[in-house]
Amino acid sequence: MEFLIRAVQILHSDSPLHKSTKDILISNGRIEKIADRIDFVGQVISADNLKCSIGWFDMRAHYYDPGLEYKEDIESGANTALAGGFTDVAILPNTNPVVSSKNAVSYYQKFNRLSQLNLHPIAALTLGCEGKELTEMIDLNHAGAVAFSDGLKPVWHTDILLKSLQYLQKFNGLLINKAEDLHLTSFAHMHEGEVSTLMGVKGMPSLSESLMIQRDLKLLEYSGGRLHFSLVSCADSVELIRTAKSKGLNVTCDVGVNYLKYTDDALHDYDTNLKVNPPYRLESDRQALIEGVKDGTIDVIVSDHNPHDEESKKLEFDLADFGSSNQQAFYSLASDIFSDELDNHIECFTKKPRSILNLEVPDIAEGSDACMTLFTPNGKWSFDKINNKSKSVASPLFNKNLNGSVVGVINKGQLHLNNYED
Repeated sequence: MEFLIRAVQILHSDSPLHKSTKDILISNGRIEKIADRIDFVGQVISADNLKCSIGWFDMRAHYYDPGLEYKEDIESGANTALAGGFTDVAILPNTNPVVSSKNAVSYYQKFNRLSQLNLHPIAALTLGCEGKELTEMIDLNHAGAVAFSDGLKPVWHTDILLKSLQYLQKFNGLLINKAEDLHLTSFAHMHEGEVSTLMGVKGMPSLSESLMIQRDLKLLEYSGGRLHFSLVSCADSVELIRTAKSKGLNVTCDVGVNYLKYTDDALHDYDTNLKVNPPYRLESDRQALIEGVKDGTIDVIVSDHNPHDEESKKLEFDLADFGSSNQQAFYSLASDIFSDELDNHIECFTKKPRSILNLEVPDIAEGSDACMTLFTPNGKWSFDKINNKSKSVASPLFNKNLNGSVVGVINKGQLHLNNYED
């Protein structure tokens, strides 16, 4: 396969071509030539204000496969990811059974041999993700697990967290934790504040997150190791991590793109598509998260794709499951939040996730394998049942017209183009 990408702005800070506009010729999955102008007869990809970067990497998504494939399976998840601009996805271990064996890891590796998408399994930290007994982490690492986490569940057991940090140092492994004090969030459904009081819904205080981050950072300081906080959601958490980084602690974190958009004020209508965990918090928290991305305190922006079937969402607010389908609309959300500044934060979903997970970072250079995402802030598309690639419609953006679109992705010698219907 040979095709030309015409007049595309390259966004890759490791390249001397960063922010320059070039023609790029792709031949047999490799970047054959990069020049100001290339004469070519064949397939030409072009778009108004077209941009490219190395392939996007989603560091947190859930496909419920195996076990609950009616919510999302790895095939529909892969189609959703490619449509959303991702060439690589780190997937959570909360399947049935959980990802805690070599066979579970190899399940995704077998899929990778046939798919344009690269799935990177995050293995369970504890058996059954129950927080009581450690998994065989060295074996799982050798099998190909990129990190260790209980995924949707926090590591509530202090001694387990401490032992994990110590044990993972044997192979420079990464512990990913979702900070939440379960005793402070039980039976709660949204952020604790004025809105939850007016709605008559039990809320989760910000303290439930910041308290556990404080605990985990103390343990990290005591034991050493590598710790990544997933889905930070409040201002206190950002400040704690900022201070820890200034002390030289080996800590990183991510934020869901949806948390940069919504606050608890959006829940007045009891829209279950806005019911997520951790919950959307105050405007002051949202602004602190955005500032955390801008100053580098927050390393990674993730989709937090957690799809659900309609039967799990079309319920009373207190009965509906937590989570929303965010992967396909990721770029539209990010563009809406950062506008023209998004180009300055592209590493938050390209280079930084790979660096944190100790994975090879692709390059945009002649002779390199083409692993690229093509996108334009000028693109418009409809997120509806015709264009939706996920099994889930659990998104507050569903049936809306969106700005900022992914043109396509190139990976493993294959080209995937989005041809959205009106």
